Amino acid sequence: MLVASRSTPIAADRTVPGLIVKIGNYPLHHGGVGAIRSLGRLGVPVYAVTEDRWTPAASSRYLRQGFVWPTTGTERPEVLVEGLLGIGRRIGRPSVLLPTDDEAAVLIAEHAEQLAGSFLFPSVERELPRRLASKQGLHELCVEHGVPSPEALFPTSFEEIEDYAARARFPLVAKNREAFERRRKPAVHGTTRIGGPRELVALARGWGPSPGVILQEYLPREQAEDWIVHAYFDGRSTPLAMFTGVKVRSWPPHAGMTAHAYVVENAELADMAAQFIKQIGFCGVIDLDWRFDRRDGRYKLLDFNPRMGAQFRLFESTAGVDVVRAQHLDLTGRAVPEGEQIDGRRFVVENIDLPALLAYRRSGYTTPHAPARATGTEFAWAARDDIKPFFTMLARFVRPGVRHLWQLWRSRRAAAVVE
Repeated sequence: MLVASRSTPIAADRTVPGLIVKIGNYPLHHGGVGAIRSLGRLGVPVYAVTEDRWTPAASSRYLRQGFVWPTTGTERPEVLVEGLLGIGRRIGRPSVLLPTDDEAAVLIAEHAEQLAGSFLFPSVERELPRRLASKQGLHELCVEHGVPSPEALFPTSFEEIEDYAARARFPLVAKNREAFERRRKPAVHGTTRIGGPRELVALARGWGPSPGVILQEYLPREQAEDWIVHAYFDGRSTPLAMFTGVKVRSWPPHAGMTAHAYVVENAELADMAAQFIKQIGFCGVIDLDWRFDRRDGRYKLLDFNPRMGAQFRLFESTAGVDVVRAQHLDLTGRAVPEGEQIDGRRFVVENIDLPALLAYRRSGYTTPHAPARATGTEFAWAARDDIKPFFTMLARFVRPGVRHLWQLWRSRRAAAVVE
């Protein structure tokens, strides 16, 4: 691959704005801030959907305008589509859509015909993003195409869970199964580790007659290593930007969003991801979570996010390209400069990495592929040229941060009592 100089300016089309789209209430989202900065630094006008006027994204100096549009993900699709079209009319020219959650990615794909006149986005098969965002749909695609993934059960009744609890190997992991349903009726708050049969049955009593969960094999953290693949694929499912990295810490521990990660070359994993994308015919930005299982020496695909991940700014090529810039360049007819990923680069999410560090010190989890020293650091919130989002985050973080820690402590205490 030819390597371009980082000093070479990226020839972005500054007449085509970007619109950061989110569905749901999560104002402390550093991925949206990263996308605003990424395009804004190129001189591209950036707009964003925000919950209110005081979110970190709304305070960025690179945001041309924020559209206050609080959503929950429980709205009817036609309401969400009309809301997007209304924002498009206010912008007044076609914009590149950049979804930050699975619900937004699914909505855009399933209503492409209605949105096409006002927005630019990858032309993907209508049903594919929903299937990829679904834990069951992804598992079925992995089986179909021979991609390793953890063993899983998709229960349809409480009785099935009771029967499974009597023979299952614990611990195991419970996750919400479908996009949108996790907003309307979440079975668990997030990826949840279940220690034994009594705990599983106790949780399942609250899941109703049709449990919207996946019960997944737990890959022991002492025998595993977490990897990330981010990429942008064009309309022919060809990767125009491809990156691999290793996750050092996440929050909640071992199950939540990335808190600390490094860029590490992994040609084998990149090839696996590219082959899978080619087989299913996806195009656009992807964020994949893999776990390397040392017991059998295989990489297993845990999650497929058919949109940019919150930690996408971990990755940038020597040509200055990340996945958001690659999508904007490609959809506006510009060439995506070739370049190598910058190995050793580190990403730190300031508000969650400290508690994650304390938790991981007692966990026994190691990341042998993480470099001993970073070649550079990208902070999720703090940036010299755009400091307001950092202080806005701090102002809004205290209350939800304390509440989240309290909920985590209560869930662990309840699990201990059940066992």
